[in-house]
Amino acid sequence: MLLDLTRYRQPVGHVGRVFQPSELGGDEQAYRVVVPVELAFDIHKDKDRFRLVGGLRTELELSCSRCLEPYRFPVDVQFDQRYLPASEASTEVDREVEEDDLETSYYRDDQIDLAELMREQFYLTVPMKPLCVEGCKGLCPMCGTNLNANTCTCTPAWEDPRLAALKALQRRDT
Repeated sequence: MLLDLTRYRQPVGHVGRVFQPSELGGDEQAYRVVVPVELAFDIHKDKDRFRLVGGLRTELELSCSRCLEPYRFPVDVQFDQRYLPASEASTEVDREVEEDDLETSYYRDDQIDLAELMREQFYLTVPMKPLCVEGCKGLCPMCGTNLNANTCTCTPAWEDPRLAALKALQRRDT
């Protein structure tokens, strides 16, 4: 999944590839790729600097953060990423991150790792709190029943343990 930059001698080229989910792996805790990934981009060359402008499309399987059920999340994102040789990377330890730094990556040995590019786009697309549906009811905190599928007879009787001392004083006064 490495893009060989020595093959691109013209200022602009086009790359289009389809990657199978088994080729990508993925972060099993955050997401799982379930549909082949369609990756297409234009590659702009300026000496040893490259700019990839394009998009990717696939579906990820996420776990709902409320009910823990897996669901499919469509991904259709556009990107504009600059690549510089690793020798141009800053070695300063304490340096303020600038706006351009967020769109800049580095490559080594005249190769760009497309798997890394796709993983980065997946992480940027996945919601911080994935929900299977907007109104997901989640799990019952007492018995663990999925409240989207079933109802339970539990009566939540949670009391804040930090207020136990005050409750004891209240009982003593009556």
